[in-house]
Amino acid sequence: MTPIGVAVVGAGTLGKRHAENVCRAIPGARLAAVVDRDLDRARQVAAELGVERAAAHFEQIAARDDIQAVVIASPSKFHAEGIQAAARAGKHIFCEKPISLSLEDARAALEAVSGAGVLLQLGFMRRYDPAYSNAKRRIDSGEIGDPIMFKSLGRDRQPPPAVFYQGGVNGTLFSDSAIHDFDLGRWLMNDEIAEVHTFAGLLASPEIAEFGDIDVCLVNLRFRRGGIGNVEAFRKSNYGYDIRTEITGTKGTIQIGYLQQTANLTLTASRVSYDVVDHWLVRFREAYRLELASFVSAIQKGGPALVTGEDGVRALEAALAAERSFHEGRVATVAAPETLPPANDKP
Repeated sequence: MTPIGVAVVGAGTLGKRHAENVCRAIPGARLAAVVDRDLDRARQVAAELGVERAAAHFEQIAARDDIQAVVIASPSKFHAEGIQAAARAGKHIFCEKPISLSLEDARAALEAVSGAGVLLQLGFMRRYDPAYSNAKRRIDSGEIGDPIMFKSLGRDRQPPPAVFYQGGVNGTLFSDSAIHDFDLGRWLMNDEIAEVHTFAGLLASPEIAEFGDIDVCLVNLRFRRGGIGNVEAFRKSNYGYDIRTEITGTKGTIQIGYLQQTANLTLTASRVSYDVVDHWLVRFREAYRLELASFVSAIQKGGPALVTGEDGVRALEAALAAERSFHEGRVATVAAPETLPPANDKP
């Protein structure tokens, strides 16, 4: 089978990792181009990976017949317009979360994808992490009965650098970080989030005050069938990158996640110690590879995508509702699924 030519748009930390995976670790894929508004950065990543074509704008390569798919890893503000540009060019699309920073733009992106008849997959990589996908299979098999309670936390070791916040091109703590947990809640509970109630603040990272964001939030959830939940996001744990989830059902509980990175424990007279996960690229190394492998496989087989554009909009709606709850100091309702345009999950 002819390899799928893939262009990676956005050559930052995550975009580079996607480019590396396409180039070296995804059967049936070929890295055809690297695109970044910083052309020097695009050229640098392309050269490191042995790719001849680098560009500053997707439109410069959109008409190329040797490119069948696009991976969008640009800043969040540009995701929806990137999806629409790729759809117009007839390219299949993998887009990092969030699908957009606004529901209006997200829905316009879905409409463009549906009209073009291309495949769209969203980058909720935790669904592909072996521990999370195993838990999903066990929940669906009925091992813990009916899921009734969801708890999930995500703690970064340190906040992103100042450049992440500048210009308003990336999301807030809700749409950049906690959105992963909102997606996990929908997926693992097999239900939609109906209401959210948020408590949040800027308590540990005063250096980001000028950007108007927060560094910690607790979001209580109510699901449509009556289940309840809680999401925690924190920018500055200091000790490591800590991602854990627990689902309790009528027959039992499943816990997912780990903090100790290697199976080495040091025991001395003064202390007991072990190392910890220190970066998201380390913790979800395999998940990032598996999600792109799934994307390429879906293209080759004619779909469907396992994480759809509609999943992206649903998680965004929950994130925006959580932010609204925080600012308004009250419970916020999440829109019902029927308000969405039809999703296209297959070419």
